[in-house]
Amino acid sequence: MMDILKNPLHRFRIVALFEGVSFLLIFGVSLPLKYIFEIRTLPYIIGMSHGVLFLLYIVLAIALISARHVNAGQFGRILIASIIPFGTFFNDRMLKERQLAYSEAS
Repeated sequence: MMDILKNPLHRFRIVALFEGVSFLLIFGVSLPLKYIFEIRTLPYIIGMSHGVLFLLYIVLAIALISARHVNAGQFGRILIASIIPFGTFFNDRMLKERQLAYSEAS
């Protein structure tokens, strides 16, 4: 298990999955609770969690390009995917291919 987490692309894919799910939770759960049912606590927790995951996503994306695990075009795609609902899930295939190539090269 620890060998898998040493792969920077695998770590990024895990964070991207959680960030994508938290983004969907904001739209599907948090916003209706806040504006329809006027519940404030759970949307606050979901929003804060998403904010932390988004920052971690961006930091790990910058680490990927600085370590040359992705090129500039892929980095741009990663950044754009972070602001589009379901975007991180569409990027997963590209990231998995990069992860396999990285694993074979190591």
